[in-house]
Amino acid sequence: MESTLAINSEQVLPITEAGKGSQPVVLVHGWTCNRKHWQCLLDCPPQGTRLIAVDLPGHGEAREVTLSEWSVAAQAQALVAALADIDNPVLVGHSMGGAVVLEAARIKPVKAVVLVDTFVIPYGDLNEETARQIETPFQDNFVSGIANLVANNAGPDLSEQEKQTLEREMAGARQDAMLPLWSDLLRWSPNAAFAEIDCPIHAINGDLVGEAARARCAPYVTEWLQASTWHFPQMEQPAIFADRLARVLKSCG
Repeated sequence: MESTLAINSEQVLPITEAGKGSQPVVLVHGWTCNRKHWQCLLDCPPQGTRLIAVDLPGHGEAREVTLSEWSVAAQAQALVAALADIDNPVLVGHSMGGAVVLEAARIKPVKAVVLVDTFVIPYGDLNEETARQIETPFQDNFVSGIANLVANNAGPDLSEQEKQTLEREMAGARQDAMLPLWSDLLRWSPNAAFAEIDCPIHAINGDLVGEAARARCAPYVTEWLQASTWHFPQMEQPAIFADRLARVLKSCG
């Protein structure tokens, strides 16, 4: 079911809902992505859940939604405003979406946070030189930067057509919003969220998450490995991902 959630009196975020369960599970996509990247999960929701996939400001069908600044914190504030009438949700965030839901859980009481391959970049451990090295190719040529990102992060379980579609959608994102958001994300640290959040934090990770990121997350995060996947486990192996998420949700009670 297609609908919207209001951020304020003037702006809304498009959503897709699926499932008839009592537990709201909010699905938050990654940088330059959109809510359609959860489609396989929406087609077969875990039992007992009400899935709510949302387009963040500047992304997908919320492309024209504006924020006072393009930052992880501002994305989280917009998400929390949109979820004002949804109590005790589980927040699931893929890639950058994981950073957004961690920040959202600092503001809004939630049942649990689930990170999906969020720390493929070791946030909190990047020095300024490394952050600049990562962001510069996108500033120089956004489309080429996205092409390289997809080539290096989308695994072999995705067909060439699926990779091309993913690349086209991500490269079509509005650069005036995505570049400053990318810059902020690369300098974001999870430390404050880890210290403040008082709910279970889980991570469903593919093979690309490195040991430094695992070590940083280990004291706070319960990891669930989805082996033989790259950066898009929910798209590369949707049935296995759905099973992992169902197990995570069951562990949350």
